Amino acid sequence: MKHYTRRAMALALASVIGLAGCQMQNKDDQAPKQNFNPEKLEARVDATIGHMFQEFPGSREIAAKAEAILVMPLITEAGVGFGGSFGRGALRQNGQTVDYYSAASGSFGLQFGAQQYAHVLFFMTEDALESFREREGWTVGADVEYAFANTGDGARADSNVTASPIVAILFAQAGLRIGFTLEGLKYTVVHP
Repeated sequence: MKHYTRRAMALALASVIGLAGCQMQNKDDQAPKQNFNPEKLEARVDATIGHMFQEFPGSREIAAKAEAILVMPLITEAGVGFGGSFGRGALRQNGQTVDYYSAASGSFGLQFGAQQYAHVLFFMTEDALESFREREGWTVGADVEYAFANTGDGARADSNVTASPIVAILFAQAGLRIGFTLEGLKYTVVHP
């Protein structure tokens, strides 16, 4: 009986972690406004961009060629069977914030652990940017080129990367989790 109870508790804990990482959306399919502080988020976005440029100098060239960049300063991801992730960020065009976004995902499967990371999506073409902005609940697809992942490589700005419609740089990981990808993240506009 004890063994069954432990499994039930583990399943309940995994459910709570998964739900904590993802927020419910209101009936307008917009992310909730509670605990949303645009000034604090702007400061985090600025710090994330500064850190990225310092750690990955090649990202400056990618940013200079991009139509816009979506900066997600902190994504928290956790899972024990059930998993989830959540974070907020800003879409900047010509150095100015044009919209705020939340990113959330949920998953089920063989997974254990937690991690935090930042990522930046560079929209290299006007079509990619328009597609992102026009779709409610846009998710990362196969058209994303990873210029940096958790492999120790530096961000590169070669012609293969900058020819991609969307380039992603992932960095500043803290924690341990098996598996690391942006696939499944759903981005939704947040109105302050």
